[in-house]
Amino acid sequence: MIVTIEKDFAEVLKVTKEEDNLFIFGCAGCATLCQTGGEKQVKELGVKLESEGKEIIGYSVLDVPCDERIVRKEFRNNSSIRNADSIIIMACGAGIQSVQKFSPIPIHPVLDSLFLGTIERIGKFYNYCSICGNCVLEDTQNLCPITRCAKGLLNGPCGGMNEGKCEVNSELDCVWVLIYEAMEKKGNVNNLKLFREPRNWVQSFVFKSE
Repeated sequence: MIVTIEKDFAEVLKVTKEEDNLFIFGCAGCATLCQTGGEKQVKELGVKLESEGKEIIGYSVLDVPCDERIVRKEFRNNSSIRNADSIIIMACGAGIQSVQKFSPIPIHPVLDSLFLGTIERIGKFYNYCSICGNCVLEDTQNLCPITRCAKGLLNGPCGGMNEGKCEVNSELDCVWVLIYEAMEKKGNVNNLKLFREPRNWVQSFVFKSE
């Protein structure tokens, strides 16, 4: 799930300063789970904007705004969008860029995308995956060193680890210690000695499945 947070309302007012008629897009997926862009948040933002003299032409909470097929259909079928001066979008960066592709009017993102998160409960998320495109979890007991190590070390731990804690943030467990402990439980500690080559971070911006 893409974890997002809301921008300050003053920033929303700033970017819509010259626009009176607004349409608001929300996201029924990740932003709804984060409570940053679901129907409740969309309506709440609409009320706040109306109290500042704006007119909300309409709103739509898209199933997944990162799916261009859904966005294209929405623009084709929802005529009220055409009466707006701009679109306010409560979604992650992928959803924003998907909507941008089809919008003839300005778009204003009002969420900041943080990371791909694992949910413990609503409001508490963990950043465990960087979607890096070359997963090493098979070799690291399903614990990601790219994301969970402050240095992104593929071979660890580093010399700064202290009593199982990260030297960058002493409140965090060193992921390489966690990996070692997991290997120890399974009796395959020797795997820690395997050298992992530096990563090739050059990736294509387009992926096509067969």
